[in-house]
Amino acid sequence: MIPFQPLHDEAPALRLSPLLTATLKTFDYIVTNGPIGLTPSKALKRYFVDWAAEAFDWSHYGTDYLYGLNKVLNEADFMPLAILHDVWLGARLVRHYKGKLCLTKAGQALRQQPATLWAVLANYYLCDLDQTPYTRFGDRLQGNWSVFLNLLNIEAQTGITDSGFASLVTGMPEMDHQIRSLIYVHVLRPLAWAGLLIEHRSGRERLFTKSPLWADALKLETDAFLQPVTQH
Repeated sequence: MIPFQPLHDEAPALRLSPLLTATLKTFDYIVTNGPIGLTPSKALKRYFVDWAAEAFDWSHYGTDYLYGLNKVLNEADFMPLAILHDVWLGARLVRHYKGKLCLTKAGQALRQQPATLWAVLANYYLCDLDQTPYTRFGDRLQGNWSVFLNLLNIEAQTGITDSGFASLVTGMPEMDHQIRSLIYVHVLRPLAWAGLLIEHRSGRERLFTKSPLWADALKLETDAFLQPVTQH
């Protein structure tokens, strides 16, 4: 578990978390419209996937992109929703009951406590969720969050690419696609989706900088070595 700093429910930086924003929208949907239907394989039904793709407006997974690849959307076609579904279930915020996705008592309570809900979601996604199903080769990453976070605390102050971070972690100056992808899926993407990093894309290159939520939620050993960011 990552010891996040306590946050206020009204903290503006919480709005930067796609993980939290999409969860609150989904929980509100369930309260307003009732439990969400599941397919026989226990995936979320297409009507909700369509709604979520529009409502979440997830960066790099917009409706133009998604429908450009698929005529109809299944849960597996909308990766953020598929991962969120796993996080909600694993954190026991929802459950499957009689072919539908329902809020648990914990999910209902935390819907009114966004700061606590964010910490639950982020910790489960970062520390407990098995990321190997989302990698092409089912690889596992060796390392720990203390090392990753303290490295990024320095390097993402001004910005670091996914390949640059992979080189730092592995000590290898040249990085093949498999290792770069492994570190992205296990470390960088979860931090960005939690709202702690901001992902900027240019072609195939990804640049990561710290979001305001990073400073609010994390207190790290390397904080003493940070240099102010020059504003131009």
